[in-house]
Amino acid sequence: MASVNLRQIFRVIAALLFLFAALGGCDDKQPNPPARYGAELARTSNGIVHIRADNFRSLGYGLGFAYAQDNICMMADSILTVRGERSRYFGPNAFATRSQHGEYGAAIDYLSLNNLDSDFFFKGYVDLTQLRAGYAAGKREIRDLLTGYAAGYNRFLEENRDRLPAACHGAPWVRPISLDDMYLLVAEKALHGSGEVFGAELVAAARDVPTVAVGMARQAARLSSSTARTHEPLGSNALAVGKDLTVDGRGMLLGNPHYPWTSTDRFYQVHLTVPGSYDVMGVSLGGLPIVVIGFNQDVAWTHTVTKAIHFTTFKLALDRRDPSGTTYFYDGMPLKMSSRVATVEILQPNGSVTSRSKTFFFSRQGAVMVKPEAGAAWTADSAVVLADANRNNTRLLEQWLAMGQASSVRALRSALVTVAGLPWINTVAADRDGEVMYIDASMVPHLGATQFSSNCLLLPSLLTFDGSRSVCAWGRDAGAPEGVFSPALAPTLIRTDYVGNSNDAYWLSNSSQLLRGPAPFGYSPLYGATDIEQTLRTRIGFIQMDEVVASGRRFELNDLYDLLFANRIYAAELILPDFLPVCLAAGDATTMSACQVLAAWDRRANLDSRGAVLFREFWNSAVNIPGKWRIPFNAADPVHTPRGMAPDAAGAMLATLKAAAQKLLSTGVPLDGSLGAYQSDTRNGVRFAIHGGIGDVDGSYNSIHMDSPLEADGYHTVAWGTSYIQVVGFDATGPVARGLLAYGQSTDPQSPYYADQLPLYSEKHLQQLPFTAQQIRADRNYQVFTLTE
Repeated sequence: MASVNLRQIFRVIAALLFLFAALGGCDDKQPNPPARYGAELARTSNGIVHIRADNFRSLGYGLGFAYAQDNICMMADSILTVRGERSRYFGPNAFATRSQHGEYGAAIDYLSLNNLDSDFFFKGYVDLTQLRAGYAAGKREIRDLLTGYAAGYNRFLEENRDRLPAACHGAPWVRPISLDDMYLLVAEKALHGSGEVFGAELVAAARDVPTVAVGMARQAARLSSSTARTHEPLGSNALAVGKDLTVDGRGMLLGNPHYPWTSTDRFYQVHLTVPGSYDVMGVSLGGLPIVVIGFNQDVAWTHTVTKAIHFTTFKLALDRRDPSGTTYFYDGMPLKMSSRVATVEILQPNGSVTSRSKTFFFSRQGAVMVKPEAGAAWTADSAVVLADANRNNTRLLEQWLAMGQASSVRALRSALVTVAGLPWINTVAADRDGEVMYIDASMVPHLGATQFSSNCLLLPSLLTFDGSRSVCAWGRDAGAPEGVFSPALAPTLIRTDYVGNSNDAYWLSNSSQLLRGPAPFGYSPLYGATDIEQTLRTRIGFIQMDEVVASGRRFELNDLYDLLFANRIYAAELILPDFLPVCLAAGDATTMSACQVLAAWDRRANLDSRGAVLFREFWNSAVNIPGKWRIPFNAADPVHTPRGMAPDAAGAMLATLKAAAQKLLSTGVPLDGSLGAYQSDTRNGVRFAIHGGIGDVDGSYNSIHMDSPLEADGYHTVAWGTSYIQVVGFDATGPVARGLLAYGQSTDPQSPYYADQLPLYSEKHLQQLPFTAQQIRADRNYQVFTLTE
């Protein structure tokens, strides 16, 4: 392959020849020392990577090299973030690198901080000492994977430093990485649903060094402007169909995560094999050396972001005798907070580098945070700490390793119970024997319904509990990590018809069996609310499943493909039957024209759908009209309610449609413009039409979120949405899988894998995913080489 450095090979050969000459006529045969690393690195169509090695250290080595081939700049930039070194190279006031022209981005979707605050967060909140201890106590295979991955990445960098992509060519921040860097990279992924959400509040509570004993009132006033970032939630779809409904009596799975296209949470298509131990294909996430969504010989699984909460806060009662405000009472006993000093290097405008330090403080429950406007101030009497179930969770990779080694749905559940390492995701799975499963095995704080109804809960809006009494502390289940519920007791549904999830809570995982939890109180409220209205995306997923079931047909893999790419806009199906008769009777010319377009529209978000743009602009406002539904939500029928337009909402609906039509016309977009003409992603100057709706708002199962509002030439650049797709079944010999990675394997515009899968997505074309050795070698673009060191 072109990436192999010939000069390096020649140097090795020359050294060997020199050694041979020096030995001359010596008859003694000295055995060659064994290679530290050895992996077979193959690629098939679209750059899918297949790594095969005899051990996990070499497996990581091959994957680290391959990932660097495709994403060296993004990986180097990401490592800079988790090291807390962004200010050293990019200055304190800038933000993490944003994607430009479809290239890479190093911004974290859950953490919106400038470089200085980001550096303080990672250096002050993430505890490398604890991470090292956690990995030392875990499986050796994981340390080997991470060690090998760093070595493989460094090998690529050493051999290709003079040929790096333009985005990081010659950049001083592209440096070799270490095992510690990999620990930090994994830790960042764990914090998406907890610590990173409160990054600004945690940094705001840290005190400048050396002025530690800062006045409480003064500090509270200084921090009163601190605000938490509000996040537009990422989404995903997952469906598993069991033997009762499939043509062959085996399980089938649709995995359809909706993730960022340009940030550090990009997926990467991999197939990792250690013969006799691990053989899994799917995707890794943001540089992690493991398959996180995928399939093996017998079972396939996918994940969705859970509705569960993975943190709480605790209010501490402070000891006024300590003027620093860092002594608190716990069961009547005064305890001193621990502290960590974080020092950040800062690039100055003149090119010099200075440093600044802050001290972070911790109680036994977590790190001190401040958000005064929400009731979390640090005063002379009290402080609030963030208790984070994933702060020192070092079990992520071990969890995915164990899942990849499972031979059935029930074995996969056993792996989840044993390891208890998934941070903030649901799991949906299917196996070759036809069982399917939904489970929320994420790390949920061990607080039950009784504690929520007691005087332990002080401030519901921040989930603030009394931190001065042990009776209000997180509990523990036998065999589970301290402070979280065991996955053995988590919401779980194993069936032989189907299960699904689209980011709503566990409650609706099958339309005929609502999960209520154990009597008398059910699951902890931290797992998510029940008996509440579901998103339209969740509902259309179950609607489509139940329509196939009602037809009497048995599912084939193509049915899951059709379900995903049907691009039905469920909001239109619910509202237009009642709205159009009123709309078509309107006397206003602009409104009448808009009504006629909507009447002719196919109510889908396909490339050729005329009216999809108009409906989107209309519904984005109409969704906020109060009392719009004719039939209200009914907890006994969450799939089909609410629905229909309430007669009293007609006036507001008409006004909203007219405003949307006027917006299109003033922008220069025709009312009947096709979606494909106005929704696109451009790579290397080539425009790719993009189908799909918004998702939760409009009820499109296939969801795409654009980075720009409507302009004269449409919506530009996909921010996040349908990313990796896998449709997996099983035959007598193994998995049968099709899929794609919409944005492609590489973030380098010069790579052949930079935009090669965008047309596949645009055309709704899923490629075969080659799993067996025979399938891999038969791929028309198969290439392979051996990597040793």
